[in-house]
Amino acid sequence: MRSGRTWLPSGVGLLALAALVVGACRPRPSETVVVGSKNFPEQALLGEILAQHIEARTHLHVERRFYLAGSFICQQALLAGRIDTYVEYTGTALTAILHDPMESDSARVLARVKQEYKQRFNLEVMPPLGFNNTFAMVIRGEDARRLGIHTLSQAVPYASGWRAGFGYEFMERPDGYASVAKAYGLNFGSTRVLDLGLLYRALLEKQVDIVAGNSTDGLLAARDLTVLEDDKHCFPPYQAVPVIREDTLARYPELREAIGELADRISGAEMQKLNYAVAGQGRDVSEVAREFLRGAGLD
Repeated sequence: MRSGRTWLPSGVGLLALAALVVGACRPRPSETVVVGSKNFPEQALLGEILAQHIEARTHLHVERRFYLAGSFICQQALLAGRIDTYVEYTGTALTAILHDPMESDSARVLARVKQEYKQRFNLEVMPPLGFNNTFAMVIRGEDARRLGIHTLSQAVPYASGWRAGFGYEFMERPDGYASVAKAYGLNFGSTRVLDLGLLYRALLEKQVDIVAGNSTDGLLAARDLTVLEDDKHCFPPYQAVPVIREDTLARYPELREAIGELADRISGAEMQKLNYAVAGQGRDVSEVAREFLRGAGLD
């Protein structure tokens, strides 16, 4: 999972948090809703989709406050009133914000997050947008076809001969390498820690044989790559859900219907294509978001 999803406060993060808290004292224009996002392209895309749709469906002015580091900063910005809404992932909300144990059932995770966010924080978790951005164990498509495998269980006999390439976060998180290795009994021939930006290049150039990416990564839709199915469901669900302040909904009740129209409208395949347009082709986030909304009949 992307590092923005489980960001923990550091020296820089604490300074950013302090700026958010101080900034909360500044008045903002009336009839304004502030949409935030974490600090990676998918989040900026989701924030822009949310912002443009609110603008199209309501009379409200939308202020964008994107790239706010990770979950901790976005959560504190919500609580401080610096932003009104942003898109979170249920598994991150469960483990990084609520500090609850991992859970594999998506319905139970969503229900738990909705309940606890309401009771603890006066925040409403809106219906999921439609996709689950979880860890993805990826191999080359040619290898998947040659070996006839499409699940992690089927990959176990071959793992000892594979060179694995993983990001630092995947190696350190309890729901990452430790979880998948234990669940499947995976033992790779070698394991390298790679920068996230180099994972797919290393795989395509045959420097490694398997990597841990994210299920909505743009290159998965554009290259001959195969995601091995997590058939034992060891990775938690990470459904994308808009989170919004309850007092914002009370002040502008039209937001409930506007945001609700986005429920189940973005599939995993669609999110891959949107991510590739921005991260792979360098297209403008607002343009890509506008095209998505128009194509979905939501403009």
